[in-house]
Amino acid sequence: MSETACRIDVWLWRARFAKTRSLAAAMVERGAVRLTHNGLQTRLDKASRTVHVGDGLVFALGGRLIDLQVLQTGERRGPPEEARALYSIVEREPPTGG
Repeated sequence: MSETACRIDVWLWRARFAKTRSLAAAMVERGAVRLTHNGLQTRLDKASRTVHVGDGLVFALGGRLIDLQVLQTGERRGPPEEARALYSIVEREPPTGG
């Protein structure tokens, strides 16, 4: 892989959204992760799929919906501060009635 792409299971593990790579892979394989790449959103089904810098990810974790943008792929599973530098949480405005 390059500095701009990484396997999704590895990325979720490095970003500390899963304690192990196998848990990250299971999360992907059960269809719990949606990827937005080049404006096209798809539900990921294989842990070997790649995520690129600039992609969007949406998944449920601990009863919360996580919506984020990938900023870096990372080189290792580092401390939490390093993991938080890999992504940016997307804040969505609640829909207003009109």
